[in-house]
Amino acid sequence: MSTKHQELVGFIWSVADLLRGDYRQSEYGKVILPFTVLRRLDCVLKETKGEVLEAKAELEAKGIQNPRNLAKAAGHTFFNKSELTYEIAVRDPDQVAKFLKEYVRDFSSNAFDILEKYDFLQQIDRLDKAGLLYQVAGKFADIDLHPDVVDNHQMGYIFEDLIRRFSEVSNETAGEHFTPREVVRLMVNLVMVPDEEALAQPGVVKRILDPACGTGGILAEAQDHILRSNRDATITVFGQELNAESYAICRSDMMIKGQSAENIELGNSFNDDQHQGRKFDYLLANPPFGVEWKKVKDDVEDEAERGYAGRFGAGLPRINDGSLLFLQHMLDKMKPVEDGGSRIAIVFNGSPLFTGAAESGESNIRRWILENDWLEAVVALPDQLFYNTGISTYFWILTNRKESANKGKVILFDARDCWAKMPKSLGDKRKRITDDQIAELTEAYRAALTVANHPEHPMRDKVKVFDNSHFGYRRITVEQPLKLRFEISEENLVQLQASAKIAKAVGDVDVFADAFKPLVGRIWSTKVEAWDAIRQALVEAGLLWPKGTAFAKELRDIVGVRDPEGEVQTLRGGASEPDPVLRDNENVPLRETIDAYMEREVLPHIPDAWVDHDKTKIGYEIPFTRQFYVHQQPRSLEEIDADLLTLEDKIQKMLGEVTR
Repeated sequence: MSTKHQELVGFIWSVADLLRGDYRQSEYGKVILPFTVLRRLDCVLKETKGEVLEAKAELEAKGIQNPRNLAKAAGHTFFNKSELTYEIAVRDPDQVAKFLKEYVRDFSSNAFDILEKYDFLQQIDRLDKAGLLYQVAGKFADIDLHPDVVDNHQMGYIFEDLIRRFSEVSNETAGEHFTPREVVRLMVNLVMVPDEEALAQPGVVKRILDPACGTGGILAEAQDHILRSNRDATITVFGQELNAESYAICRSDMMIKGQSAENIELGNSFNDDQHQGRKFDYLLANPPFGVEWKKVKDDVEDEAERGYAGRFGAGLPRINDGSLLFLQHMLDKMKPVEDGGSRIAIVFNGSPLFTGAAESGESNIRRWILENDWLEAVVALPDQLFYNTGISTYFWILTNRKESANKGKVILFDARDCWAKMPKSLGDKRKRITDDQIAELTEAYRAALTVANHPEHPMRDKVKVFDNSHFGYRRITVEQPLKLRFEISEENLVQLQASAKIAKAVGDVDVFADAFKPLVGRIWSTKVEAWDAIRQALVEAGLLWPKGTAFAKELRDIVGVRDPEGEVQTLRGGASEPDPVLRDNENVPLRETIDAYMEREVLPHIPDAWVDHDKTKIGYEIPFTRQFYVHQQPRSLEEIDADLLTLEDKIQKMLGEVTR
């Protein structure tokens, strides 16, 4: 990050010193962000201010209003028709509120809408009442945010750094992570690398969507990536953002670049899809990690009930993590293969790879993706890449138009060691990916199948390719027979008297239990023997054997004791009764039969085990770390002892120095 950037952020942040006392820390952003946006817009329009005023005068002389003419004169999709400039509006301490409001209201509707998202006019009044408006507004008049001085990438960094700081002081959603530019560049490279030749052709027209667009950094890099190789390409970007401040910044950035700001929408992508029915060539996103979707639960569940007629037919993840909802939302917006298909890149933490048991919502979503052959690759990134989290992250690259060599396969790419140390930490961001590393990773991804099969390639151990079925498994239930011996003891007499089921069957449970007392200490190896003895004891006590299977089962559970050498209990029809205590579950890879797995892994140890096939479930997970695990031989005891002795000597010497 440049020194210029740090200077500007520090300067803008210093405005907080003026606000302290009259504003809470969590409210600083309501002032600093809109003033930054306003100053940026003013600097962008400065050069064509005269042309706009001339066009305005001509239109007024003709008695017509045509905003398009004013935008054309401004050279942008927005304009300001005021005679004032920002510097003039904030010059007079007695008139600053009046002039600043007039200046803001004279922006074109698309620009005014952005400032309105901050309730900027109300903030002007609040600052004025607090006696702070002249000082705050004057500070921003002293900084130059013209694109020639601060380019769009630098401006994006400034906005994101400010929002990050405001989020930290106000303890806002921890799952929202702004995407560092080098991470964005790598993601865009990987999702577009198979299309390089096609993107360089004349007449290229592409549509790009980010459904969690934040301040627009991913959209900007995706557009620039294509334009760098093809200046004549027609690129239209679309976005949706839930946070009003980030949305406003993104729209202002789109306007400055000449893009249609109306393509950036405000709202929750889950229950208020502003791009419904649209299809896109590229879809990229870094959605919030581990953020719950409880607020939109009813709407999401209603749509899920529509099955694949809606976006969430594959399944719903747990309520506290909506990551896989974003992915389903993006998959819904892929172009059909016959229309060219689409490519998707999304940033996830590790949870979507494996969270959820077989046939859970998460597992079913993974199954749907893999069985449709949409997942092209998972790329593991270094930790500590993001500003407000140090956790490990992953790119998922998906497409419905895989190259023939990739069909039926998934690439796992371990890039966790590709990083350089930050000269200075930014929040939790202590690592970065250099330009050279981005180039190296991009080239390795381009040739992933070759790299994975080349024994001497330097990245051979970092790239692995698997069939889709490699990640599927059957969750089987392994049963063992219930084996019992039967006995009467003081303990199970107490159980007998406490049993509600026994009491319901016999009435006076104490009298019934007394009939068992002569049998205390007796043990039988079979149920028939035990039942004969108990019936005889009941007859001698003048009692009858109660009717009903519920009684018989309860009695069996009380007097029966688990014994590996005991009698196997059977169900009606003669099948062995399973013992729920010994019940176990095993994951059997899809590529292997259940019978073969049982023969190899279970039956040699438990010959009378069997599988309850009615309980078998299909699951999918992507255990990324396991695929790259390399066993390291533990150190010998002699080495550990030697190290301990060395440490003891050092400690003794240090203690000796302290006590002198």
